[in-house]
This record gives sequence, structure tokens and C-alpha cells, in this order.
Amino acid sequence: MPIRNLLLAAALATALASGAAGAQNLPKPNEFYFDADAQTVKPVIAVRETGEAAMERLAKILERKAHAPNEAAQLGHLAMEAGRNELGRQLYARALREVDSGSTYWRSITWNYAWDLYRSGAGEEAFRQWTTLHNARTVNASWMPPTYAVALWTLGRKDEAVQWYAAAVRSEPDQWRDTSAYATLLPHWRAADRATLAEVQKAWAANPPAWP
Repeated sequence: MPIRNLLLAAALATALASGAAGAQNLPKPNEFYFDADAQTVKPVIAVRETGEAAMERLAKILERKAHAPNEAAQLGHLAMEAGRNELGRQLYARALREVDSGSTYWRSITWNYAWDLYRSGAGEEAFRQWTTLHNARTVNASWMPPTYAVALWTLGRKDEAVQWYAAAVRSEPDQWRDTSAYATLLPHWRAADRATLAEVQKAWAANPPAWP
């Protein structure tokens, strides 16, 4: 298929992905997480087309443009969404090499890459990406408690997951004390991810950890 050939050409034009950093641990949760961190938690959109049309255009841009981190990241997302995980990883690796660590582009690309890894079943790698993002700057972002809670729970680190969920409840008790607002609070999460978070909420409700 033409799109398949274009995607493969785009991937081959990049260097091999850099080796993953060793697993890192998160610091203990802070008391509150109020920062919106809007420049991080946004999709990376270089072209407005969708589906195959977007993939065709992005692949063509990457064939002729040496520095195109947003295009590489968007195509990486589309590739992983379509189950082409290795191709998506290569494209995300290209995108991350082309931006300065700590920049707004780096943060949003890393955040999106972490979610695509998580949704592809690579929970440990997703957690490493989120940890790198967490450690890169001093910010108490509101996305952190629920995201780390679901990631840690998935990895079997359930006590830590509950600690992070407790931080969400401390920050916005009316939103996170129960599961009724999950669809509104987490509109881009899969139903399965919200169900996992509901398991964390249930564990928190059974034995809310004290602060600090």
C-alpha cells in the first residue's frame, strides 16, 4: 500500500531510537496538585487532516523536511494508534531528538508518547517517560495524580498508586472522592483506563492514607 511505503520510508530516514533510560522512581506525592500545565497536556497537531489523509501528508513532509518534530510526533501517534508500534516508536524518537529537553514541545511530545506507550501495553516504558517528564521541571500539575495512579496500579505498585490518588482527592475532593465525574474529568481516557482508576479509587476509599 502506498501509505505503508511512505511510513516505512519516513521511519528509515530517521536514526535508530536511542536506548531507553533506566527505570526511575517518582518522588513521594506533594500535598496538592493544582497547576493546569496546559502546554504539556495537549495533542501534538501539525496537520489538521485525519486518518489516512493525515498519515500521507505527514509522511511526505518528513521525507523532505529535516527538522519536523511535531510532524514526526503526530505521525508517531497515528502509527501507534493503528498498531504500528515499532514505527511509532521510531517516529517519536526522531521527534524527541529534534527538540530541547524541557521545552514546551518536548513536554507535550513526551506526554503524548507516554500515553501511546501505555495504550500499546508498554506500561513500564510509559512510566519511564512520565517520570522523566515529572523530574524535568518543578510543577505540581493536575494531570499527575490520576495518571501516575493508573500507571502504578497497572504495574502492580498498588500502595504507591493509592498514595497518588490521595493527592488527587486532597487537591480536588469534590472531583475525585468518587468515580462519578471520571468521564468529564478524563474525556480522552479509554473506558478501560477509567475502570482501572476506579479500582484505585476503591482501594483509596477502603483505607485513605494520611498526609504526610
